[in-house]
Amino acid sequence: MSRPIGYYVHHHGDGHRQRALAIASALQTPVTLLGTGLAGRTKHVAAIDLPDDRMSGAGFDGRDHGERPSSLHYVPIDHEGVRQRTALIANWIAKTRPGLMVVDVSVEVAMLARLASVPTVYVRLSGRRFDRPHLDAFRGAAALLAPFHPELEVDRLPKAIRGKTFYAPMIADTATAVRVDDDVVLGVVGRGGGSSSGELWADAASATPAFRWQVIGPATIPADMPPNLEFRGWVDDAETMIARAAVVVGAGGDGLVSAVLAHRKPFVCIPEQRPYDEQAAKAERLSALGAAIVPAVWPEPGQWPGLVERALRIDPAIAQRLTRGGGAGRVARWLEMLSDETIRTRSRSA
Repeated sequence: MSRPIGYYVHHHGDGHRQRALAIASALQTPVTLLGTGLAGRTKHVAAIDLPDDRMSGAGFDGRDHGERPSSLHYVPIDHEGVRQRTALIANWIAKTRPGLMVVDVSVEVAMLARLASVPTVYVRLSGRRFDRPHLDAFRGAAALLAPFHPELEVDRLPKAIRGKTFYAPMIADTATAVRVDDDVVLGVVGRGGGSSSGELWADAASATPAFRWQVIGPATIPADMPPNLEFRGWVDDAETMIARAAVVVGAGGDGLVSAVLAHRKPFVCIPEQRPYDEQAAKAERLSALGAAIVPAVWPEPGQWPGLVERALRIDPAIAQRLTRGGGAGRVARWLEMLSDETIRTRSRSA
């Protein structure tokens, strides 16, 4: 039987966890998820809940604000959480002897796994990730996994990176047939950003009185609530609400983009600022392919009627093309094959 697979899950947003669970559920090989905040959130999949590595204080921005080796992104000095999580990962590797470690995402965890003599699969997110730490993590990986269609790839990608990349759209998303509410515009605010301004959503709803606007995720409540606007907060059926909407409005995060494409939804994509132009680069490709309407900034109220109408004219065949060749099962079979190959290669060289 194949040796176990380890899967590191980053704790920013929720897309990493959803992707990991979909792949883990499709694997026949034993798998353990490792990450912060996993306790009680991995269903039937084995998991190790790691201490938090974030520095205390409001407004944490993912930086350690100190000098570091040029191959690393985040290595704060004298941080007990970092120390303990490093020890737990290394101890799990030593005891379990995994055949493969999937890293979604962390340059430091990828380096740690390689130092512990484990081949890695590094998950490549969208954006222009051509800095020294990312390139070293890509170079050190046995393979790279991109959770999107190759047509959504950034321009000027080095050939060596493309050659190592396994493209896999729709890992955690499956389309279901539901009745579409032709007058509903769904605003989606993800976990990865801050609270959205209710006033902006109110302006958009007021400018399009023929549509009912529903907003899910964290948002402030406007002082003047138009009658065609409803704030739902966090919901358990976001996927169903996306499927039922006539138009979806939101940022360019992996989870939302994947769900919109899976359900062939007309999409107004307003990318948020992220490191390495992650959302901007993805939105550029969506716009270039005609898969989304992408305003440069949050629209003025008077622009919303035209934006919604343009979105409704998007050809659903574009989304169908961008979801072809996806699925968690396909990724699971690839990982198992890759794990077996690396084990055989090590056995021959021993």
